[in-house]
Amino acid sequence: MRVAIVGRGLMGSAAARHLAKAGHEVVLVGPDEPAEKRTHRGVFASHYDEGRITRKNATDPYWAEVSIASIARYAEIEAESGIGFFEERGAMIAGAEGGPLMQAARATQRALSIECEALDRAALRARFPFFAFPDDWAALYEPTGAGCISARRLVAAQTEAARRRGAEIVAEPAVGIEETKGGVAVRTAAGVVHAERALVASGMMTDHVLGRAPKLSLNARTVALFEVTEAEARRLAAMPSLVFRWSRKGDPYLLPPVRYPDGAWRVKLGGDPEDVKLTSPEMIGEWFRSGGNPEVRDFLEEAYRELMPDIRIERVTMDACVTTWTGDGYPEIGRLSPRIAVATGGNGAGAKCSDELGRRGALALLEELEDAT
Repeated sequence: MRVAIVGRGLMGSAAARHLAKAGHEVVLVGPDEPAEKRTHRGVFASHYDEGRITRKNATDPYWAEVSIASIARYAEIEAESGIGFFEERGAMIAGAEGGPLMQAARATQRALSIECEALDRAALRARFPFFAFPDDWAALYEPTGAGCISARRLVAAQTEAARRRGAEIVAEPAVGIEETKGGVAVRTAAGVVHAERALVASGMMTDHVLGRAPKLSLNARTVALFEVTEAEARRLAAMPSLVFRWSRKGDPYLLPPVRYPDGAWRVKLGGDPEDVKLTSPEMIGEWFRSGGNPEVRDFLEEAYRELMPDIRIERVTMDACVTTWTGDGYPEIGRLSPRIAVATGGNGAGAKCSDELGRRGALALLEELEDAT
């Protein structure tokens, strides 16, 4: 079957790999990363990033299950593509003992028998002395099969693996899709891609590509990037990825030092205190070109210095991101018509588990998915 995947992001590239491996004729449609985001006038994506948390445990069993399935295939994807994207650095969920975050994380961990080390305050202080956690905090720590991934290299790996299986790459943004008498037509700036069926996995642009009334909620996000020296990065070699519940407004997440394409080592902290909605492609473009909100950057820097007071920061920068949310907090994966399916809505948690979400999108396109959630 000739299938078009509309969206060369995390879910779309994953779906392309799975469909190509299954022997289908795949056309993967989506633009390359812009050379300069501040002046780019085309579409954007949120996977242009080097640091994303990956872990099995979660506060919801659904997200844990799809993460477990995806992480189990990381080595396969790297081998098929020749592109590495996963660093095993460990991951931790931390918060007040008895608080809602830790209660939910423990419930998921027990339900799915996820291997974690339970750490009390004394164990946290001994194991990770660079964190200044409050005295009433505890944590669940995953030492293996967790850490961080490069989102952009994961997309590159999925794309290359699909290409090696015969997939065609059309490096253009899709501007629309319609059903025809014999299949579907995907319109791009360079022409029309014809296929028997299509999976729309266009992230924040999904509603726009489908031409439907807004269904997804798009939140503008600012991430703070703390540049450190290579010596400081070595000092923090044991630092895991971290999700925590802050006493003040917000649920931040923290990455250990990651080397970026320019050679600099940066620690990334995200977690906006308030949601800012984006309601049009024009607003999305303006947001990415802005590079983020300086007030949120300063808010995050204050949190970071409180959490790691002895950190030696060389420079603080920021970047803009967008998270795509569905009404129920789970991905939208399913068929919209006999020829068109959709896979979208990472809900701020989709990078690490995108291979499984893309696989389920592929199954939906083939009418083989019984239950997306």
